[in-house]
Amino acid sequence: MKYLFTIAVAALLAVGAKAQSVSLRAGANFSNIIKTGDGNFSTDFKPGFHAGLGIDIPIVPAFSFAPEILYSQKGYKADYSSVIGGETKYSVTTNFIDVPILAKFKSGGFNLHLGPQISFLTSTTESWDSGSQQYRETVKEDNSNLKKSILSGVVGIGIDVTPKVSFIGRYALDFQKNNENGTSETPEYKNQVIQVGLGVRL
Repeated sequence: MKYLFTIAVAALLAVGAKAQSVSLRAGANFSNIIKTGDGNFSTDFKPGFHAGLGIDIPIVPAFSFAPEILYSQKGYKADYSSVIGGETKYSVTTNFIDVPILAKFKSGGFNLHLGPQISFLTSTTESWDSGSQQYRETVKEDNSNLKKSILSGVVGIGIDVTPKVSFIGRYALDFQKNNENGTSETPEYKNQVIQVGLGVRL
């Protein structure tokens, strides 16, 4: 995973050297999962954040190549009850380095973003809140239950608020399951993320 991540960063820096526009990106994530295994496992959207760097390489006036590298929090929330422990709130935060490779189509102050994304898992944090007791566990990237790199698709829009500031909204969905077989603790699922944020051109 670290080898693939190094290649992605090196490629982004290489094309960034020729970019005419570099921007900082930051904003909120609203993430959940699409389950492909246990249909009884009900989840809710979980807030998080993303931040990183993007570059814009114009090809023609209405089209550009726009790769990015982002730190992005994903995951989900769930409530469940047991006879012994009562009501329990459970949440999972999966921390990723996302590398979207986007095509950007422009018209006036609006633009459409579309393309694939490679996500590299860095760590997973699980939290339980049961009554007055709270538990928290962080699982590093050697977690054997989850894929270390996942291919996704991204679609979104951008609105240029000023020549240097843009509002960006996107939706990302994994093409691959996090776990091909699933376990009793980790059901098969795909991440889905709604992102809203700002891009500031440097």
